[in-house]
This record gives sequence, C-alpha cells and structure tokens, in this order.
Amino acid sequence: MKIGSRRFESLHNINKKQWSWALYDWANSAFACTVIAGFFPLFFKQYWSQNTEVTTSTFYLGLGNSLASLLIVLAAPILGALANRGRLRMRMLASLAAVGVISTGGLFFAGAGEWPLAISFYVIATLGFSGANVFYDSLLVAIANPSERHRISALGYALGYLGGGLLFLVNVVMTLQPQWFGLADAAEAVRWSFLSVALWWAVFSIPILLWSDTAEDATDSTAFSITTAFRDVIITAKGLRRHRAAWIFLLAYWLYIDGVATVIRMAVDYGLSIGLPSTSLITALLLVQFIGFPATIAFGAMANRIGARKALWIGLWVYVVATIYATFMTGGIDFYVLAIALGLVQGGVQSLSRSLFSHLIPADRNGEYFGFLNMMGKAAAIVGPVMVGIVAYSTGSSRLGLLSILILFAGGMWLLRYVPDQDQLPESHQHHTTDSPGPN
Repeated sequence: MKIGSRRFESLHNINKKQWSWALYDWANSAFACTVIAGFFPLFFKQYWSQNTEVTTSTFYLGLGNSLASLLIVLAAPILGALANRGRLRMRMLASLAAVGVISTGGLFFAGAGEWPLAISFYVIATLGFSGANVFYDSLLVAIANPSERHRISALGYALGYLGGGLLFLVNVVMTLQPQWFGLADAAEAVRWSFLSVALWWAVFSIPILLWSDTAEDATDSTAFSITTAFRDVIITAKGLRRHRAAWIFLLAYWLYIDGVATVIRMAVDYGLSIGLPSTSLITALLLVQFIGFPATIAFGAMANRIGARKALWIGLWVYVVATIYATFMTGGIDFYVLAIALGLVQGGVQSLSRSLFSHLIPADRNGEYFGFLNMMGKAAAIVGPVMVGIVAYSTGSSRLGLLSILILFAGGMWLLRYVPDQDQLPESHQHHTTDSPGPN
C-alpha cells in the first residue's frame, strides 16, 4: 500500500512542463517503433524495391542507414553547442522535429518501385528524429531538479514505449485487417501507417513547444555562428579533462550501449534464421514496448532508492544473461522469453544513462555534453557486429561470435565502477541546475 501511494504521489508531483517534456518521447517514439524497427525495412524490400535486384536494394538500404548515422555522429556535438543557446534550443528542436515529421509523411507518397525516393525521405526523417533528440535530452537539466531527474527521465522513456507501442499496435491491425479501415490491401495500410506516424509525432509535439519555455531563459541566447559552435565544441572537449567522471561515463556508455544494440540486432537475426514468421517478430516487438512502459518507471523508482549506477548494473547484468540465453535459442518460445527480458531492462538502461549523465556535467554546458552523449550513442553498434563476425569466422561458430559481445558489457560495467552516483557527488554539484521548477 505504501509503495502504491508513493508512486501515485510521485506522478502527482510532476509539473506541467515536465509532463510536456515527457510527452515528446510519446510523440517521436512512434517513428522509432513503426518506421525504424517495424515497417520500413520490410516495406523497403517488399514494395519500394520489388523490381530491383535484392543485393542492390540491400546495399542502398545499408548505405542510407550508415549515412544517417554518420551525419548525426558528426553533427551531434555542433547541435549540442546550439542547445546551450537559450531560445535557439526550442527553435532548433521544433525545426528538426518538423523535418522529421514532413519526411515521414513523405513516405506515404513514395510509390511502388520508388526506392531512391523512399530511402531519401527515410534518411532525412532519421536526421530530424536524432537531431531533435539532442535538444530534447538537454532540456532535462532545465525542467528537472537533480533529485527529480531519474524519475522524469524514466517517465519520458516509459511514455515513449507506451505511445510508440499503441500506435504500432493500431498500424499492425491496419495491415492485418485493411478492410476494417476502408483500405485496399496491406501495402496501402503500411503507407497510411507512415502518415499516421507523422500526424502522431506532430500533434503530441505541441505540448513541449507550448509549455517547456524554461529553456528560453536557462542559458545564453546571444547571436550564434558556425564558428562559435566549433569553438564551443573544442572548449567542451578540452573541458572533459576536468570532468573525469563524465568522460569515463561516456566511454562506459559507448561500450555497453554497443553491446545493447548488437544483442537486439542479433536476436532479430536469430529469429529470422530459425524460421520465425514476421508476425512473430512483430509480436515480440510489441511485447518489448508494453513491458517497457511499467518496467522503465520501476527503474526510475529503483534508482531513487539504490542509486542510478547500481540500477544500471542490474539492467546490464540482465543483458549479460540474455546474451548467453540467446546463444542457445532454438524456437519461438525462446524468442518471446528474450523479448520479455529485454523489455524489462531496455528502457531502464536508456533512461538512467541519460539522467545519471546529467548529474556529471556542468549545467551551463549541458547541451554540448548531451551532444557528445548522442554522438556516442550513434557511434555504437560499430565494434559489436565486427567483433561478432571476426570471432564467428575464426572459430566457425556463430554462437561463440554472439558470446563475444560479453566483452563490451564487461568493459562498460568495469568503467562504471569509477563513475560516482548522485549521492557521491560534492554537495555543490548535486544542487547545481539551471532551473528549479516547482509543481504547477
């Protein structure tokens, strides 16, 4: 009873600006779920590139994904510098979100066989999605006090899982029963699904643009130039030496997020290789989404009780066990068990990484530091797949290749030992924030 009352009171004390911030995760997670993880890869093969050589379409799909990731890796620190510029922060978030929304809607107009147009819209939408997230993440420091950040960060990810999962569920029903929606076939349903994501993203982005005005007076809002951006990035990079915990955390994050991304990708590949139908994979994805909602909120509460670093350790240990389990996966039940395990910890690892990092950085340069965090996130999944391939080729065993990912988790968890938790930081650092919003 006490636990339930505490959770209700915790949600009740979240103010309007914090709810509006968290709702943006609800908004843009529809793109991550329906487009990136769900329909785009399948539809690209079966519809847009139906008259194209499989190897050719695969090459350009991979090239498009790599190009989008590379551009974000290069741009994230510069975008982070922009995020420190007060009013410019909200304008850039709105502009990049608009780019993502419009490009996602553009997928609706890409016809059969028009894969170059489809992949162009996809790359631009991904840039808008990832770029806006740099500004969105940096707002956490502005709208939440240090003691609130684990809880608010977890709320954002939790709403993202729920919102993305709800729309994806509707989109799946649209493709399975297109006649219920007055649509001709599954292909038309998928095209309308892309348009629904754009509308969902646009509508639920309105609250953050209306109410998260804290950012406007939180930091400097002077004139900005590209030269200034590069200068600020260089200053921040040099300043990392004075913030030992921050750069150690960035290295740890790069390692374990690389492991997380590789496990997810290899699990899906395993599912396909053992002959599971696409409907089973979609069901597993829905499981991750809806389990992720309460589990992520629980991780936020756990972090407040035992500390974010210990809670992160728990999540990463589950990934270690899941990696070992995945190497012995043989059937559909095993794949669903894996999906449940990942759903329990995926959002927690992501949300606590964001909130823990917010305690380790100077509040007056939080945008640039979050730019580096996003850069590390996009640079992830580079080492893992290569390592898996090398080990599998050298040993002749794909199972041993998958087990090699444990090296990434071990390295990340070892480095986390040298990262202080919030209660271990100096008193002045714990209370240093750009804003102190009270309940509205």
